[in-house]
Amino acid sequence: MQDSQAVGVKPASRRGFFLGAASAGAAVAAVSVLPKVVDTPAAVEAVAPAAKPAPEKGGGYSLSEHVKRYYKTASA
Repeated sequence: MQDSQAVGVKPASRRGFFLGAASAGAAVAAVSVLPKVVDTPAAVEAVAPAAKPAPEKGGGYSLSEHVKRYYKTASA
C-alpha cells in the first residue's frame, strides 16, 4: 500500500518563488543601507569621541545636542 503523496522533493511553487525573491530583495536593501565597516582603530577613534567621565557625586545630566533636538521636536 502506497501513500498518494509523493515522498521527496516537492515541485517549485509560485508562492515559494515570490517569497524567496522578496527575502533576497529585503536582504540586498538592508545590506546597501548599512554603514561601511571601518577596520582601523584610528578611524574608529576619530568617528567616536571619548565619553566624558561620570560626575563624582552622581547626576550627570547635560544638555547635549540630542537632548536639545528632543526638546525641539517635543514642543512642536
